[in-house]
Amino acid sequence: MKKADAAIYLDENRPKQNGKCSVKIRVTFDRKRKYFATGIDLTKDSFEQIFFGKRLKPDQKEIKTKVDYFERKAINVINNLNVFSFDAFIEHFLDQRNTANSVSFAFDKYIDSLKLENRIGTAVSYGCAKNSIEKFKNDLTFAEVTPSFLKKYENWMLTNGNSKTTVGIYIRSLRAIYNLQNIDKSVYPFGNGKNKYTIPTSKNTKKALTVEEIAKIYNYEAEPKSSKEMAKDYWLFLYLCNGMNVKDFCLLKWENIDGNMFSYKRAKTERSQKQSKRISVALKPETLDIIKKWGLPSLDKNAFIFPHLNTKMNAEQKRAKYKQLTKLINKYMKRIATETGIDKNVTTYFARHSFATVLKRSGVKIEMISELLGHSSVDVTESYLDSFENEQIQNETDVLTAGFKKAN
Repeated sequence: MKKADAAIYLDENRPKQNGKCSVKIRVTFDRKRKYFATGIDLTKDSFEQIFFGKRLKPDQKEIKTKVDYFERKAINVINNLNVFSFDAFIEHFLDQRNTANSVSFAFDKYIDSLKLENRIGTAVSYGCAKNSIEKFKNDLTFAEVTPSFLKKYENWMLTNGNSKTTVGIYIRSLRAIYNLQNIDKSVYPFGNGKNKYTIPTSKNTKKALTVEEIAKIYNYEAEPKSSKEMAKDYWLFLYLCNGMNVKDFCLLKWENIDGNMFSYKRAKTERSQKQSKRISVALKPETLDIIKKWGLPSLDKNAFIFPHLNTKMNAEQKRAKYKQLTKLINKYMKRIATETGIDKNVTTYFARHSFATVLKRSGVKIEMISELLGHSSVDVTESYLDSFENEQIQNETDVLTAGFKKAN
């Protein structure tokens, strides 16, 4: 019977900006290898000194003890499995941690699980949070995550130019990792009130266009078949199709279309909701024209409508395509906005906000808008809704001073 083995490994193929490399446990079985982070980063010289040198300093001994623990644990898991598989190994090796364990290791463990589920975007986001925390405090343990520490970390990020939005994202990621640990609730640092840390929230900057501004974009004439024309058409498609995002746009297949309607599930909420909602979209003549112009006709109902993905792409390649296409659309939409006199930094995100606010201003009930956007609640929808245009506010509030002139 083939036997798996585990060994300590320095990942020199992916050095970090500070010149250090991740120390990992390499598990080999049937000529296949998988790597598991230990939360320890070392230079090549330090690695060789710690694991092959004779005289170690106290801090070096501590590092060696930590890494040796993970190697022994991997070997024990392998020996205790009647039949080895990587799935079984992962289930036993990546078990719950306590307050004495490394925050970086817990992040790596969760990021590995996200990648196994092809949730690449979320994995990248958690990786950014982990890197930020490591810059502030290397070798952080959960026991050190206190309200005082969190406040100091927040101030450090703000001092270094991070926005409140970024601060909130990174600390919410840390909170999510903390919540996965089996830690005494009496020392839980997050929350409201005395001796708790409250994660800051940024003001929601509404990004919506008026109907008149959208008309300017629609009537803008770009060079036929150019990237600018494609960007304009794609942006209008996102707007007309319930403010869908670029990822869902790329994932659309011919099977989604049924007559003058199509339906789809938002990739963003497919995992977070017990029963992911199908969003229904009314196909307008303008939408059908865009499909006819840029789509790839196919008799295969499972084929993608637009020519940006293929079945051979892995999750990371698909994510790269979403980012590339979003960047292209935003680049040309900003140019179109400037050329048409729209004094706003128009991006794909404007399409979603604009869809919601145009319907609201037309008298459509928020409940219906919420359904069309695929939101989990009306409260979420309200955060998307922009205030009425300043001009409309001015007109509506003129009644407050209507009697002043008569009195004079």
